[in-house]
Amino acid sequence: MNSATEAAAIDLSRFQQVFNNQRQQSRRNPYPSLDERLERLSKLESILVDNQDAIAEAISADFGNRASQETRMLEIFGLISGISYSKKRLKKWMKPQKRHVGLAYFGAKNTVIPQPKGVIGIVTPWNYPLFLALSPVTSAFAAGNRCIVKMAANSQTLAKLLDKLISEKFSPDVLAVIPGVSATEFTHQPWDHLVFTGSPSTATTVMETAAKTLTPVTLELGGKSPTILGDDYDVKTFAERMLFGKFMNAGQTCVAPDYVFVPKNKIDAFVEAAKEIVSQRYPSASNSDYTSIIDQKAFNRLTSTLKDAEDKGAKPINLLGTDEINEETRKIPPHVVLNTDENMAIMQDEIFGPLLPIKPYDNIDDVIEYINTNERPLALYLYSNDKKLQDKVIYNTLSGGMCINDSMFHVAQHDMPFGGIGNSGMGHYHGQEGFQEFSKMRPIFKQASISGVLAMAPPYGKTFEKMYNMMIKFRL
Repeated sequence: MNSATEAAAIDLSRFQQVFNNQRQQSRRNPYPSLDERLERLSKLESILVDNQDAIAEAISADFGNRASQETRMLEIFGLISGISYSKKRLKKWMKPQKRHVGLAYFGAKNTVIPQPKGVIGIVTPWNYPLFLALSPVTSAFAAGNRCIVKMAANSQTLAKLLDKLISEKFSPDVLAVIPGVSATEFTHQPWDHLVFTGSPSTATTVMETAAKTLTPVTLELGGKSPTILGDDYDVKTFAERMLFGKFMNAGQTCVAPDYVFVPKNKIDAFVEAAKEIVSQRYPSASNSDYTSIIDQKAFNRLTSTLKDAEDKGAKPINLLGTDEINEETRKIPPHVVLNTDENMAIMQDEIFGPLLPIKPYDNIDDVIEYINTNERPLALYLYSNDKKLQDKVIYNTLSGGMCINDSMFHVAQHDMPFGGIGNSGMGHYHGQEGFQEFSKMRPIFKQASISGVLAMAPPYGKTFEKMYNMMIKFRL
């Protein structure tokens, strides 16, 4: 047995032991108190606050290069503020809810208690490895659950760091990150709930596997998120805001603008504004503020996508001029791509990189029809101050989430759920909706000291008919 195989066997054995222990503990203590939950959230918060530099360095090492500022802004701050938001509201979320009782059950009481589900499995991708691991943990902890996190193969530096930091603060019966466990072994367990973030194709397999143990799932997937520039909106403002979101993390973001509808008469103005803005933000692709593509496979896919578009008649425009694609550092300068069509890979698959197709339009109805013809996206972005246009797009399309006059920042709002629809996912978390996602809303009916319903017990006769007719008449 070689060292890699031996390490995998150790991780698998550890995983199975942790999983079994968490299940046992969740049955022994099925409803952790408010104080227990707050303590867990505070421990998680302290790990993030106290280890920001080490976390940013680990993520950068996994990417090849990612600016610490980007990690702190996009991952660490969002988690810390999300934990703080949940801690302040958790007491209210946990309160039993009184519900209406029909008059036929006079004197009885109805209550709904948010009950923890138990043990939550979380499968994370590599693009935002910290946030997409610990944001579900935040919601699951608030709901009183225990968690095991499986991180991506491309995030092993961070996985090992988190394993160490979490093991110092938490018993493995509450939270564990196990770096080397395989996706197959992880997803085949009888979880009380499973969270998967990744591609729709892999999600199909995950869902099929979960179905064998009747495990409920939350799927956060990707897709081609469209962006619309309204004819009334300032082109430069649009470019400043939209390109900020698009090229963060070099476009390796599930809610990044994937393609952009621009009025035909504004294409040239947009391209010029994009060149100016991008060259100011990233003087060259070698700049340390600009993120590397995660690995060689992803780099090859993106360069092939760009070549495929160009070979089929598209016009790629390098927004950094003569700055070339660098295979050694796996950096691809930001590009916009004109003259695309549906036969090109760039318009078929989620791009997940710094390439941005531009689709000219004359009529907004054509834009809406195009969006509705394709799979429902994880996000939809509209830049317009025209209220009628805003309402038209909102109420004639479907998407997981939406921003008006900006991109991506709906994900950072703790008081709104984050999740997809259709091909872009199911379920949601963040804030109160995350608390509810990882809770079983348990109904409890408490009968009165005297049960009027027994008057309808057999033998059936006039009393039953009289009471039943009264119930129907008064809709009791």
